[in-house]
Amino acid sequence: MANALEITSLTETLNGEGPFTVFAPNNDAFAAFLAANGFTNLEDVPVDVLTNTLLNHVVLGTNNAADLTTSYINSLAVFGETSRNLSLYIDVTTGVTINGVSTVTQADIAVTNGVIHAVDSVIAIPTIVTQALANPAFSTLVEALVAASDDATDYVALLSGTTASPFTVFAPTNDAFSGLLTSLGLTSLSDVPQDLLQAILNYHVVAQANVQSADLSDGQSIVTFQGESLTVSLANGAQIIDATQMPANIVVVDVQTSNGVIHALDKVLLPQAV
Repeated sequence: MANALEITSLTETLNGEGPFTVFAPNNDAFAAFLAANGFTNLEDVPVDVLTNTLLNHVVLGTNNAADLTTSYINSLAVFGETSRNLSLYIDVTTGVTINGVSTVTQADIAVTNGVIHAVDSVIAIPTIVTQALANPAFSTLVEALVAASDDATDYVALLSGTTASPFTVFAPTNDAFSGLLTSLGLTSLSDVPQDLLQAILNYHVVAQANVQSADLSDGQSIVTFQGESLTVSLANGAQIIDATQMPANIVVVDVQTSNGVIHALDKVLLPQAV
């Protein structure tokens, strides 16, 4: 990691006052990162890519392992050319895992300006799909993305890429999908007709817009992939009103990724076509 910091001129930054929490990949982790991305050495990685990747391992403040909870925190990496920080999903269910891909192997290495946690893999810059896979509360959503895909639309590929990005995704939790199945009188996601599932998923995705919670306003209308609009209501907390006038509460906001932002919902939104 020291070589990477020198290449990106981040050594001086991390020698600053801080305090910082650094999730530091070991040499084997960097070797795996280079191989997975077709690079021979660190010098082959574009400096801007390497810089943002390294910053995705740095969090402001001193966060010892015991201070971490299962939740989202912001890294110093940013979304595109903006100052909006990317989110890291921390899971402390068993040890400490970051974005579902990197595990802390040695915690709480105290330094004068913060703390270092050694990790076993590089935390790649996340996409919408990366964060959906990382959080177990979105496992049914991931299942739905796969089930709804066909020759015309591969939802996993779409939400992993940059075509029509950035995206704003209103992501129903597992409990939200369970509620949908109950309301439809169905037992499992596989019972939902594919065309209906596609219509529902399209109704939760907004193209070419990175709409964070601060951008929402009461009565705002947002056009979705489905071609139908959602309405924002702030009268009783942040809610999204669907075509059937059913409100869904936004329970997690501003999960920022490299190709868009996720807001978690406690209900599945239904387009008028349903």
